[in-house]
Amino acid sequence: MKKEKYKVEFHVHTSASHDSILTKYFLFLMCKLRKIDCLAIADHNEVKNALKYKDFFEKKGIHIIVGEEILTKEGEIIGLFLNKKIEPYLSLEETIKRIRGQEGLVYVPHPYDGKRSKTVLNKKSIEKNKKNIDFIECHNGRNVKKEYSEMQNEIAKEVGITKIIGSDAHTFYEIGRNYCIVNSLEKDKLKDEIKNASFIKKDCIKFAHLNTKFVRLYKIIKGGKWDELSRIINKKLKRNK
Repeated sequence: MKKEKYKVEFHVHTSASHDSILTKYFLFLMCKLRKIDCLAIADHNEVKNALKYKDFFEKKGIHIIVGEEILTKEGEIIGLFLNKKIEPYLSLEETIKRIRGQEGLVYVPHPYDGKRSKTVLNKKSIEKNKKNIDFIECHNGRNVKKEYSEMQNEIAKEVGITKIIGSDAHTFYEIGRNYCIVNSLEKDKLKDEIKNASFIKKDCIKFAHLNTKFVRLYKIIKGGKWDELSRIINKKLKRNK
């Protein structure tokens, strides 16, 4: 049955990301509890879970947008409505080209974040490519300070790109806190829908960042990535000197 309003949560991570262990069933349970109608899954440099979960969720009435949060040479960008993985570490322009090649939509996550500056696209790169960008976050659910949201909103206004709310959920308890309310889930109407959407946003659950640090460490050890573990330890030791 068609609804009049849909709750859409963009920029969600699952266990396919290096810093999340959020599984299909926990994700589904939280969507049902929080009455989320549509999820845009955007794992780090991966689409396998989004593709794998799509059929399961849609049979149960929850729409899935297959996305990917792709690390480019300039920073991270999200492709929505993808059908296959886009390799990381390409130029921003080439990554956007490949998203468009899949008839996808281009989305800038967290255009400002004092804690994640190494993966944030700078304003100059955003402005240079703004004609090929569909959405930009004006609030990210993992902003540890309110000033980050204020800066994100200001950048979104200055570059003149359609604003969107990004959940950036990596854990089950972050689901259903930051989302958009729209009248239609049709891809062709989504850009206009987001322009007129209602945004529901909440402050970051700061413990979630610690949670993902432990998850990342667990995955490094489980995968036997000792060089990466050594690099992290050395980095911490240098900071403490």
